[in-house]
Amino acid sequence: MNIRELVLNAEKKCAAAFERIDEMDLNNTAKVMDAMQRLGVASRHFAPTTGYGYDDVGRDTLEKLYAEVFGAEAAIVRPQITSGTHALSLCLFGMLRPGDELIYVSGAPYDTLEEVIGTRGNPEGSLKEMGVSYSQVEMTEDGRLDLEAIRKAIRPNTRLVAVQRSRGYSSRPSLMPEDIAPLAEMLHNDFPNTFMMVDNCYGEFVREKEPTEYGADLCVGSLIKNPGGGLAPTGGYIVGREALIERISYRLTAPGIGREVGSYAGSYQPFYQGLFMAPHVVAQALRTSALAAAIFADLGMKTTPAYDAVRTDIIQALECGTPERLVAFCQGIQSASPIDSMALPEPWDMPGYQHQVIMAAGTFVGGASIELSADGPMREPYFAFLQGGLTYSHGKLAMIRTLEYMQKKGCL
Repeated sequence: MNIRELVLNAEKKCAAAFERIDEMDLNNTAKVMDAMQRLGVASRHFAPTTGYGYDDVGRDTLEKLYAEVFGAEAAIVRPQITSGTHALSLCLFGMLRPGDELIYVSGAPYDTLEEVIGTRGNPEGSLKEMGVSYSQVEMTEDGRLDLEAIRKAIRPNTRLVAVQRSRGYSSRPSLMPEDIAPLAEMLHNDFPNTFMMVDNCYGEFVREKEPTEYGADLCVGSLIKNPGGGLAPTGGYIVGREALIERISYRLTAPGIGREVGSYAGSYQPFYQGLFMAPHVVAQALRTSALAAAIFADLGMKTTPAYDAVRTDIIQALECGTPERLVAFCQGIQSASPIDSMALPEPWDMPGYQHQVIMAAGTFVGGASIELSADGPMREPYFAFLQGGLTYSHGKLAMIRTLEYMQKKGCL
C-alpha cells in the first residue's frame, strides 16, 4: 500500500470541506478580535497578581471577554478550574440543592461525571449523597433531542436540564449549538424554574455561534480544549446568566465573596492569546479530523462524522473493530507527537472510567485535547476518538506516520 498516495488522494477529496472550515475560522477570528478591541484589552491585563486578588483587572477583563465572545451576561474563567469535569461539577453543585433533580437529556453523560452524579459506585460527596436525584432522557434514533420525552420527564423539582454536545465515548452524533434552541424555548416558556446547562467541551468555535447565543442558561468547558488555543496551560470557563453565574461563584470560593477574589501569580497572557488563537487552531484541528475521516473511510472503516459533513465538534470517531487496531492507532499517534514520542501507551484503569482506556497525548500542555491526541475505551466496537491538532501540517504528517506504524504492526 502506498500510504503517501492514499493520504494525498484523501486530501483532495476534502477541498470543499477545508474551504468551509477556513470561512468559519475567519468569521470566528473576527468575532474574538472585535470583542478584545471593544474591551480595550492591553498588556496591563497580562500582569500576575497574588494574595486575595481584589480588583484583579486581568482576571475581571478576561471574564468579561468570555461573556462577550459567548454572547452571555457573565462568566467565570479561572486557572484554578482543573478540567472540564471540574467546571461541570462546579456548575452542578452550584446550581443544585437537596431535593432537586438533574436530568441529562442527551443520554448518559461522559464517564467522568458518573461518580460526580452518583450513578456509578457510591462516592463520597456525590450529588446522590447530597440528596439530588437524577434521571436521563435518551435522544431519538436520528440523533435529536426528544422534546416530548423531555417535557414528560420534567417534574416540579427538576432544577437543571443538562445537554452534552459531544458524543463522548458513545456512537451517537454530536450536537450543533442550534440544536438546543427548541429546548431552550420550551424551558423558558413552560418551565421557568428549570435551567439548561450545556457541556460545550470540544465544540467551541466549530460553528459561528455558541449555545448561550441559542438560549442556554449556562455553557461550560475546559481551557485546555478549544478556547485555550493550545496556549492556556490550565483552567476552565462557565458562561451564562448573571444570576446563575453569581450563584455558582459562591461554590467556586465562598458565599458572599464569589468572583471578587482569586489571584494568579502566572501571567494571564496565554489565556488572552490562546483565546485569540482559538478559532484558527480549532480550524486546523477540524482539517485534521476531516482528513482522517477521508483516509480511514477509503480503508473501509466506519468513520463518523464523514469527511464532508458539517462538523459539530473537533472529535473524529474511527471504528477500529479490534483491540489490536485501536492500540496500534493510538500508539502510532503517540509516536508521531512532538512530545514524549518515545512513550508507548497501553490500556489502563484510568480514574473515573468504567472500562480500561488507551490514551495517546504527546502534548506540550499535559492532556490538552486541542493538541493532536487519540483515545478510546477498550470495549466493542473499539472506537478510536481522534481530536485536536495545533497545525494541519502536523495532523497530515501524523496520519502518514500512524498509517506506517499500523502497517508495520499488521493492523491495516
